[in-house]
Amino acid sequence: MTLLAALLLPLAGAHAQESKVGFVSTERIFREAAPAKAAQAKIEQEFSRREKELQDMASRLKSMSDKLDKDAAILSESDRMKRQRELADLDKDFQRKQREFREDLNQRRNEELAVVLERTNKVIKQIAESEKYDIVFQEAVYASPRIDITDKVLKALNK
Repeated sequence: MTLLAALLLPLAGAHAQESKVGFVSTERIFREAAPAKAAQAKIEQEFSRREKELQDMASRLKSMSDKLDKDAAILSESDRMKRQRELADLDKDFQRKQREFREDLNQRRNEELAVVLERTNKVIKQIAESEKYDIVFQEAVYASPRIDITDKVLKALNK
């Protein structure tokens, strides 16, 4: 009996000193935090002109294609070939501009989200230190609502 008590004694001590664990949903932070919303608005404003240009170019491309389809039967071979080349050149230019737009947009989004994430991590660290958390996770397959401190982090970020 004393052997069993001796084996269980260390477990009782470990159990008495439980860890305080927290969880923060990065996805919610990026979706709901004021700094994330401000970053998204900044990016949208920054890229709106280029997006409009791409939409106009796509419309021009479609109308040229529709006109070529409609007129193909009455055009001479050389005129039809010329229009097809113009259409192909415009399409190639459109594809290039669209790819550059996506690349630039993704780069800017990543830059802005990195700033939001850095600020979020500082807030999480402050909360963890002030409320004596032993560990705070930002990624998890499952987290109990009992340990979710996302609302606290959002409240601090939105100040």
